[in-house]
Amino acid sequence: MVAGQGHKQLVDGQIQASERPIYTLSGHSLVGDKRTTPIRGDLADISLAGKLFAPHYAVPMLRTGIAPVTEIYAEAHATSMPVSALMHGEEFAVLDVAGDWAWGYCLHDNYLGYVRFAELGDNFDATHIVCAAATLLVAAPSAKARVLARYPMGAQLLCGSPSECGNYLACENGFVPRAHLSEIGSVAASPADLAEQLIGTPYSWGGRSGDAIDCSGLVQLVFGLKGILAPRDADMQQADFGADLPKDAELQRGDLVFFPGHVGIMADAENIIHANGSAMAVSVEPLADAAARFAEHDEAILARKRVAF
Repeated sequence: MVAGQGHKQLVDGQIQASERPIYTLSGHSLVGDKRTTPIRGDLADISLAGKLFAPHYAVPMLRTGIAPVTEIYAEAHATSMPVSALMHGEEFAVLDVAGDWAWGYCLHDNYLGYVRFAELGDNFDATHIVCAAATLLVAAPSAKARVLARYPMGAQLLCGSPSECGNYLACENGFVPRAHLSEIGSVAASPADLAEQLIGTPYSWGGRSGDAIDCSGLVQLVFGLKGILAPRDADMQQADFGADLPKDAELQRGDLVFFPGHVGIMADAENIIHANGSAMAVSVEPLADAAARFAEHDEAILARKRVAF
């Protein structure tokens, strides 16, 4: 903050300079990636105080997704473009609440957006994660029990002891089949295995669950189940996720291939699993066929990367 020359005012019919200085702000004003820098025109996260200017700063209020999936929007209305999704059990840092909407960011990837505040609740320590394409919460530990809710792959649940309910775990005031769950941090399947379970899942911009998913959401979801946190969007993943492979390196199962605005996971050396707008679903096809759709670009394949796990 620096002082200016002061302003002029009318005194006894003559214009005189005021002795009170005018202050203007100087210093940091460069905003990073707008998708993950928690600042907007009127408000910023308190962590940015002294780094970026905002009229007001807020201490985030931590909440947790309590719906099976909570959509995250670019703007505070349901007709806005969805940009991501918050899974049940994932944390969301709320910076502002106005009407039915909360503005803030997901803790796992710092991605910003608006969510319905009613779909957020108190924090809880989830113990298990859905590792099947989806599972059902039922009213009793029986295949004949009434269905209470459906949770897609990626949903995190607080569950009780497996010995009490046979093939079920007590979760969320109901019961979930044990075969559909893994303890968080102990998912046995590989990212490519998990992606194959989602073949046929509808493509949806901003989706990142076993119900609806986009290309980068698929990558973030299946690596996240293995405890490997990936950025949200394909360009972010290309820049900051995994190790680059030479162009002549033989691709392996689980490798990532990046196209202009798109990403997929190799099923083997020649075939790719990806959520794509051509099939409008998660599908597997020859890498050469996927690359052919980007023939109008200078380079169809921008990068090949490998993620250790």
